[in-house]
Amino acid sequence: MRRGFSTPNENDSFNISVFKKVWPYLLEYKQRIIFAFVCLLSAKLASVLLPFILKYTVDALNGEHEQQIALLSVPLALVAAYGLVRFANVVFSELRDMLFGRVTERAMRRIGLQVFSHIHHLDLEFHLSRKTGGLARDIERGVSGISFVMRFFVFNIGPTLIELAFVIGILSYNYGIKYALVIALAVFAYVLFTVKVTNWRLKFIRDANQADNLSNSRALDSLLNFETVKYFNNERHEEQSYDQALSDWETARRNNRLSLFTLNGGQALIIALSMTTMLAFAALDVQQGSMTIGDFVLVNAFMMQVFMPLNFLGFVYREIKGSLTNIENMFSLLAQTSPVQQAEDAQLLSIEQAEVRFENVCFSYKSGREILNNLSFVVPGGKKVAIVGPSGAGKSTITKLLYCFYNLNQGRILIDGQATESLTFDSVRQQIGIVPQDTVLFNTSILENVRYGNLNASDEHVLQAIKDAQLAQFIASLPEGVNTEVGERGLKLSGGEKQRVAIARTLLKNSAIFIFDEATSSLDSHNEAAIMATLQSVSKGRTTLVIAHRLSTIIDADAILFLDQGQLKEQGTHTQLLAQNGAYAALWRAQSNQH
Repeated sequence: MRRGFSTPNENDSFNISVFKKVWPYLLEYKQRIIFAFVCLLSAKLASVLLPFILKYTVDALNGEHEQQIALLSVPLALVAAYGLVRFANVVFSELRDMLFGRVTERAMRRIGLQVFSHIHHLDLEFHLSRKTGGLARDIERGVSGISFVMRFFVFNIGPTLIELAFVIGILSYNYGIKYALVIALAVFAYVLFTVKVTNWRLKFIRDANQADNLSNSRALDSLLNFETVKYFNNERHEEQSYDQALSDWETARRNNRLSLFTLNGGQALIIALSMTTMLAFAALDVQQGSMTIGDFVLVNAFMMQVFMPLNFLGFVYREIKGSLTNIENMFSLLAQTSPVQQAEDAQLLSIEQAEVRFENVCFSYKSGREILNNLSFVVPGGKKVAIVGPSGAGKSTITKLLYCFYNLNQGRILIDGQATESLTFDSVRQQIGIVPQDTVLFNTSILENVRYGNLNASDEHVLQAIKDAQLAQFIASLPEGVNTEVGERGLKLSGGEKQRVAIARTLLKNSAIFIFDEATSSLDSHNEAAIMATLQSVSKGRTTLVIAHRLSTIIDADAILFLDQGQLKEQGTHTQLLAQNGAYAALWRAQSNQH
């Protein structure tokens, strides 16, 4: 399964498939789209009328063709009409934006939610192989790209094409094919030149952005390590390094500016030549009497209206290409499939004793290195079983498999005799509560972090869980009590305090099976003793699986399993294993000597 995606490449060609994927999301508001299109046409009609009103106004002031303005014999009436039509143009444009804006925003919401939900349903391996920040940026850029592409196609490129068709038709019908050909060729040359030069400029734009990022990163890295710089007297070195980064930035910016000058200069030349040609034709026709001064003004106004929105074509073209790539990357997330699939006829887990049984389980994350090798053991209902062993023995993997994060290579995992592969993932995970080694909290209050174990729990139930986890005394010492913000990833709390929050959260979930995954490995002796006392209290009568590094924390277990290289080497109580004088006893003596 493909795990990585290409980063947005501005040299990629337009991908029409993107529009096919976005279009179904836009059809939720068909009537709004129709009304928005009507407003678009009305705005363009008003825009096309403006040059005609200018023509008639100039002719009226010039005293020519009075028969054409019999209904509007006063030039001031034409001026008023000009103002009214311009106002109508603005109103219809705003109505179009308002109507279609709702369509775009709803499509962004629907797509963003669908991608977010889909990512949550992908397997753990996908998330471990991807950077979370990169995933968030893929979604953010993709959703923003939809907004950008729709806005410019509907509000910029689409209206410009419609107006261009109107103008070419009007000029051809009223003044001859030569005017239509000039403006058509001018627009074609303008677009072709802009696309070619913009593609050429992309290298300079990327170089300038990269140089800007590198100079900022160099400055930030140096300032964050201010003390280290002082320790080794390297201020001069940091200044030279930053100056070199700024020099590269200066060069890149200069090249970017020169390439922009080429683009703007070429665009200006095409506009100047085309307008000069058109006005020359118009001036000759005025001299010959086939056109009026008002017609001359009309031709000039049409040329201005056509080329004004094209001024941003270089920027729009480059940004749309990038946006289409971002959208495609986001949709490629939706194309991802998880190898861990729930059975179509999956049943709900029915809990009685909450016995956990591993039968001949074999598992490897990647082919070639087996983590668990024909592993079998039982955690009786209501009993406490500990799993110990060296690093890499497969202890934490057992937890992931119990949570159905991966497919087994071989064997079965059963809960009360029901194979997890035949059960719904939600029903299995609902019956398992875990206190992980590294407790990560949300950046909100203690109360809401505990409530995360059961979102429907009342404040009374949450406070009871806090009390049972022996967290009440600590919270009472806080000025804001349970409403105290814990900071990002819970960094405002100590290790012991975070562990108690995790215990309270697990208690509130009220699961039949508890897992303590090295829950005290990062604590000092005082906190470890306090947390262990809490764990022993809350796990009484529940099926409990303890993954431990420190053997002193599991001597009260009903059974201890010693794993090595994914195989069960020894099992028994603490006393029995010491009597065997095997690997467990050796590890116990080693830790006792260290203590």
